[in-house]
Amino acid sequence: MASVSFAGVGKVYRDGTRALSDFDLDVADGEFMVFVGPSGCGKTTALRMVAGLEDITEGEVRIGERVVNGLHPRHRDIAMVFQNYALYPHMSVYRNIAFALKVRKTPPEEIKRRVEEAARILGLTTELKRKPGQLSGGQRQRVAMGRAIVRHPQVFLMDEPLSNLDAKLRVQMRAEIARIQRELGATTIYVTHDQVEAMTMGDRVAVLRKGQLQQVDSPQEVYDRPANLFVASFIGSPEMNLVEARLERGGDGLVCHVAGRELRLPPELVHARPGLEAYAGGTIGLGIRPEQLEDAALAGDAPAGSMLGGRVVTTELLGSELLAHVELEAPPVLTQEVREVLEDVDRSRVADLESEARARRTVVIGRFGIGSDARAGESIEMRVDARRLHFFDLASEAAIGVERAAVADPVPAARLEA
Repeated sequence: MASVSFAGVGKVYRDGTRALSDFDLDVADGEFMVFVGPSGCGKTTALRMVAGLEDITEGEVRIGERVVNGLHPRHRDIAMVFQNYALYPHMSVYRNIAFALKVRKTPPEEIKRRVEEAARILGLTTELKRKPGQLSGGQRQRVAMGRAIVRHPQVFLMDEPLSNLDAKLRVQMRAEIARIQRELGATTIYVTHDQVEAMTMGDRVAVLRKGQLQQVDSPQEVYDRPANLFVASFIGSPEMNLVEARLERGGDGLVCHVAGRELRLPPELVHARPGLEAYAGGTIGLGIRPEQLEDAALAGDAPAGSMLGGRVVTTELLGSELLAHVELEAPPVLTQEVREVLEDVDRSRVADLESEARARRTVVIGRFGIGSDARAGESIEMRVDARRLHFFDLASEAAIGVERAAVADPVPAARLEA
């Protein structure tokens, strides 16, 4: 296997469209890296540059120690798995998996050994004589992966490989791909627009927007410490609640005035967010994850300065939890970054948010316990876990007080081996 590095990489098409700008990233040997972002953000372009399917306008791409900018795809020692599988329908599973090896004139006994090994890893041992048309979607995707595995490439590249599967199969295949990658120890770059896939599969996640890298870190760090409003609103399901708040000094610390209430910020939170003090007396973007809101009736004794009140708009019972949509008397955060995320998911959401902004009201989502009696049309008190609040500069759209660099170091080899 080998590392992959991007150094100042850019891509400009003939019509002048810029797809990627100043892209700097190191993918460690054996690492599972996920590129995620909305449609048109440049993630597939970056992947195709590694594969040699797109010319590189600026910068360098290295696989191991080799600069591959001008190298033909067949000489890069990579294997790519596409979303449409690209299987030969008239060939058996065995012949599909073995095809690339036959083209390379690999000895028959070696082909047999590699195909059987790949079939064992992928759970296809009993399907080798069947043809693609006789297989389920998940099995066809495994065959496509088997064709890549038998080549023993330095790098695996996967472009939206699960997008054609139904929801249940996607969940199953997410786990399968992650297991296979760990078993092989293969350097893998995986492209998806699905942030759930990104969060559950990768060692690290690279979030892109308009051809620029926004943040690279472990999935948990990207979730817990988003670098800006774009990452905050893109990563998370349901997404982070974002409202405008007034930050003031109160007593010995800081308080957020939001929806007619005061949220007292714990000293340890203020200490962990250097620079937050400088915003006292101004309006900021306040981020609250759905799991940080609980029905006060279920939360027990709540400390002073930890409550928000609103009107329940609707509820969604999910069996193990209740998602409550609650209207607060506070304007939403509506910046260009937030608009872009909403437009990618559902354009109608932008119109809804604009309407809320005019009314200076925001519908937030709380992830309540199953015992909640929240009902549409009724008022409700919610306890806020203030220890995990997020804060954003409304002018720069950057997170306030997050000291981590936008691009974290590659995953250490020791962690990969573990």
